[in-house]
Amino acid sequence: MAERSNQRIAYFNGKYVPEGEVRVPFRDRSFQYGDGCFDMTRTFAGKPFRVKEHIDRFYRSLAYLGIDIGLTPGELTEITHEVVARNQHLLGPNDDWWVGQRVSRGIKSVGEGLDPWEDMGPSIIVDCMPLPFAARAKHYRDGIRVVVPSVRRTPPSSLSPRVKTHNYLNMIMGDLEARERDPEAWAVLLDEHGNLCEGIGSNIFVVKDGRISTPQGRYVLEGISRQTVIELARAEGFEVIERDIDLYDAYTADEVFLTSTSLCLCPVSKVNHATIGDGKVPGPVASRILRAYSAHVGVDIVKQYLDRLQ
Repeated sequence: MAERSNQRIAYFNGKYVPEGEVRVPFRDRSFQYGDGCFDMTRTFAGKPFRVKEHIDRFYRSLAYLGIDIGLTPGELTEITHEVVARNQHLLGPNDDWWVGQRVSRGIKSVGEGLDPWEDMGPSIIVDCMPLPFAARAKHYRDGIRVVVPSVRRTPPSSLSPRVKTHNYLNMIMGDLEARERDPEAWAVLLDEHGNLCEGIGSNIFVVKDGRISTPQGRYVLEGISRQTVIELARAEGFEVIERDIDLYDAYTADEVFLTSTSLCLCPVSKVNHATIGDGKVPGPVASRILRAYSAHVGVDIVKQYLDRLQ
């Protein structure tokens, strides 16, 4: 392991370098067209969570896009752990990382004799950055306010939502609209049929009479946190089903919550104008799953956030 530095270390095309030395040319296809993919996990007590599942999903994205990075899943897993290890000394007490694997198709030279750029194949980056506990702590105290924008999620017939590409513009436009209505809101887009779909990096669940529902996998990126919550909820004795969920289901739900890599599970207090349940968060179902999640990862998830309240 290299000598310790106060700058985060990233893996970039075969080398471990200070993050500030990672340079992707402006001719890179991911910069120009969003032609690439990525995946993100987080650590708990400094240890990456469900790395295999994240790496497996990442390689499914690569296969969908037809990009060969010349590394096996096992090799990329080792690189991921090495990046975390090289940055471990930078973590503060009770801090954790977001850890990302990112790939672009790379530069495609024009080949007309005057082009200075070589076709060097895919660009590969593995990096980490601190989780935004302070910025998001209030969501565990007050609940997330969800706004459903007019922008619809790109349909599976156009581009599969199951591939985690660098092109997030569809959901970014929805997020911008939602934040114009409420600067603190999180956007959850509707699918092509008018059912609740997903947001930027988040999946949605609704609870009614103890029954938990979430949108069908073919319309969303099936988050690893989503799957973890489904498994934990079923282990706790809850029925969990994947089905179409419309705004009526959300407005009349007993509880609504989002799952994401960083949040794990976070309650929702409002969807558009509608206050969810009795307005108190988290509800009993979310509370029970959060306790199971915390026990599963060995970290009190809610406390880790609430300790950062300003």
